[in-house]
Formats: sequence, structure tokens, C-alpha cells
Amino acid sequence: MKGGVMKAASEHGDAVAAANAEVEMQIRGLMIDPVTNMPIVVLKDVAGDTVLPIWVGIFEANAIALELEKTATPRPMTHDLLRNLARGLNAVVHKVVVSELRDDTFYAVIWMEQGGETVALDSRPSDAIALALRWDCPIYASRAVLDNAKQVAEGPQNVNADEMRRWLENLNDDEMGRYKM
Repeated sequence: MKGGVMKAASEHGDAVAAANAEVEMQIRGLMIDPVTNMPIVVLKDVAGDTVLPIWVGIFEANAIALELEKTATPRPMTHDLLRNLARGLNAVVHKVVVSELRDDTFYAVIWMEQGGETVALDSRPSDAIALALRWDCPIYASRAVLDNAKQVAEGPQNVNADEMRRWLENLNDDEMGRYKM
């Protein structure tokens, strides 16, 4: 009997580990939502066709676009300042993770190392992505976020969820605007 309990706990642990697994993403593009006129950063699974649209503010979209285009600014922008601050403190940003989707809000974590210690910083995904671009470090999304986002999109209030998913997956470079990668 004790072995059965151990097995059940192990299976539960495997399920938790799978949900917390990180999927490497890349920026597929930056575009304007035709309905809300809000910018969307479209992340795509590096190894597959899963897409994750994240609606962001105009200033955050601008910070991402500036780095995607490698546009130099006369003075450091906020995300440049954060990169410079981290470097000045001998820290290294290793990765950013879109870690949670709760109440239609995405959350992210910036993973860095400073003085031999791992530091996790809570962040908005847009800021984490803008910083990741400046550090040239990988962007991940937790499997749970991807699954949760898919469930939200497929909910009863979104009868055209499959059409929206197909539309995002099949956007061509012209539709992604100047910010394609």
C-alpha cells in the first residue's frame, strides 16, 4: 500500500513538473490588434507552432520595437538603464519566463545571477521581453501558461477561438509589420 501512495505522489509530481516545464519562445512579431488598437507581442514556440499573443502597452511595445530594429537612442531608455544597472552590479540575466496567467493578466520572472546567487525578479512580460532582447537571452513560457492561454481562448465567450489561433499561426511577414524576425 505504501508503494501505491509513493507512485501516486510520483505521478502527481510528474504532472506538476510537466505543467511547470518551460517552452522556449521567440518573438514572431509585434503588431496592432485591429479590434482594440493595442499592441500585441506574438511569441511562438521555437520547436512548434504554438503562439502566445500578449497585449502590451504602447510604451512597452515601443521599447521592444526599438530593440528589434536595433535603433539607437541618444540617451538610455528605461530597459537600457536596467541592463546597464545589472551590468554595473556584475549581474547577468540568464532568461525570462512568462510564468503565469491569472485573471487575464500575464506575469513573468526575470532570472539573473549576481555574486554567485540566483535572483528571480517579478516582472510584467513586456518589460521582461524588452530586457531579454537587450541581453540576448532566451524567452520562455511555462507549459501551464500556454495551456491556460489556450483554454481561455477556447472558452465559451470566444466562439471564434480556433479562427483566432489559426490567424495568429498563419500571419505572414507583411501582416506582422516592420517588426518581423
